[in-house]
Amino acid sequence: MIEGQEIDKKSILFFKEPLRNTDWAELAKDCVSFANANGGKILIGIEDDAKFPYKGQKIKRDYVEVIFLKVSQLTMNVSLIPSIQIAENGGEYLEVKVNRNVQTVACTTDGRYYMRISDQCKPILADEIVRLTADRNAYVWEEQTNRKVVRTNIDLEKSKVFLNQIRKSPRVTPFVKEKSDEELLDHYFFTKNGYLTNLGILWIGHRQDRAMLLHAPLVQFIKYDGDEKKVNKIRWDDYSLNPFELLEEIQNSIPDWKEGIEISDGLYRKIIPNYDMKVIRELIINALVHRVYNMRGDVFINLYSDHLEIHNPGLLPLGVTPQNIISQSIRRNRQLAQVFYDLGLMESEGSGYDLMYEVLLSNGKGLPQVLEVDDRVIVSVSRRIVKEEIIQLVQKANEEYQLRQKEIICLGLIAQHNILSALELSNLLNIKEPNGVRHWMGKLLEFELIKSSGKTKATGYFVNPDYLKRLNFKGKTTLKKIEPHRLRELIIQDLKIYQPTEISNIHERIGKEISLRRVRQMIDIMLKDKTLHKQNDKRWAKYSINQ
Repeated sequence: MIEGQEIDKKSILFFKEPLRNTDWAELAKDCVSFANANGGKILIGIEDDAKFPYKGQKIKRDYVEVIFLKVSQLTMNVSLIPSIQIAENGGEYLEVKVNRNVQTVACTTDGRYYMRISDQCKPILADEIVRLTADRNAYVWEEQTNRKVVRTNIDLEKSKVFLNQIRKSPRVTPFVKEKSDEELLDHYFFTKNGYLTNLGILWIGHRQDRAMLLHAPLVQFIKYDGDEKKVNKIRWDDYSLNPFELLEEIQNSIPDWKEGIEISDGLYRKIIPNYDMKVIRELIINALVHRVYNMRGDVFINLYSDHLEIHNPGLLPLGVTPQNIISQSIRRNRQLAQVFYDLGLMESEGSGYDLMYEVLLSNGKGLPQVLEVDDRVIVSVSRRIVKEEIIQLVQKANEEYQLRQKEIICLGLIAQHNILSALELSNLLNIKEPNGVRHWMGKLLEFELIKSSGKTKATGYFVNPDYLKRLNFKGKTTLKKIEPHRLRELIIQDLKIYQPTEISNIHERIGKEISLRRVRQMIDIMLKDKTLHKQNDKRWAKYSINQ
């Protein structure tokens, strides 16, 4: 078990005798964090880097009652179940299961709010509490039965299609498939206490009941020409389609999805779609699965001459940002997401953006851009191919080495940027763990597809020139990988003509492909060995050759 969004581990040394010396406030904070996120488990008695507790370790039986009592005294709206568990090696540990809050917001008794984000407990700021409270209502929308539509009043054809799809799905266990029709509808929260839930109405309800939900998804497709004038518009706003049918209709009724560009592929030609269908499906599924269903607003698919935009009403769940969206996933509509996953319509939780990154980079295109505005989230995908030669590079490398998804993403990113430092790669992929970059890189270094230079965060990664030569790769020459002694000489030659001058001007003249950080580092070295002379300080500093 690895620490993450729903697992936290604490050493057995957490307990201090006498127990009044134990840091109960820290445990209370962790419980509040899990309650405000997806729920989770705190495993006391297992070290952070260990899989099991110490062999033969025993937990005092009275710890269970003490934990329940102490956490209850220090928190509000936290539901937990502490219990002693026995690991495979026979050692005992204490498991504190924290239930996810569905409608209420948890806090400590001194008025502090926290939320579990990835493997950390983050404080919730004052202006975020209102947003978190609003999200609570969104989380319970699926299972509500406000309309009181009896379970017998279903669309028989939609129900039949759904049940057949579930029973044929390889992602559904035999135990679930063996349930009766009524039990299956209960299992997927389509029905509850004899009535259709909001989710049930959305998927297998009649059109008129779906329309009365008020917030059932409506989708508009708008195409613009080069002058951003509307040239085509399609609306799906009559509530006749459930989410699956809506996805299929959007995919099949828009001819623009079939357009692409032809590029050379050796002796043959290859069509690269303007917008790959895997990316389009993932974007639309995200808009349907992760939208806020208790607020009005259409989903807009805006197709421009050079890019595609998906507008989804509502903000990202608290804890998810445009920067960490590839690595952070918080489910807003859990049951709807489960239905999409079990039907094979979407990837597992948290891997949708990984798939989009892989497809876009394999097609030589840039990453999707995510923007969060006042009342909606906009995801933009560019039509332009950044570098055609990268398509062949990624394809050949994958054919030769059967690369994993993360390896393809790293190879594509590095090839597009010519060289990326460990810090730059971490920022692009929102990698926080100390060895996270190595994990994403996988065997790219071992296969010698990627080479590295430098150390720690300044380590630079670039595609192996020998491999590029073997592929007859026709990329552009770049100064990004310039060797230190050549960079030094460039600076000297520039100063011979333009001294004294500012560092920004030196950087612009010798080549902006070279990072400003590298130029600063080299100038610092040249100042220390007295090759250069510096006039003034900070923003007014000018440099010249030391005579």
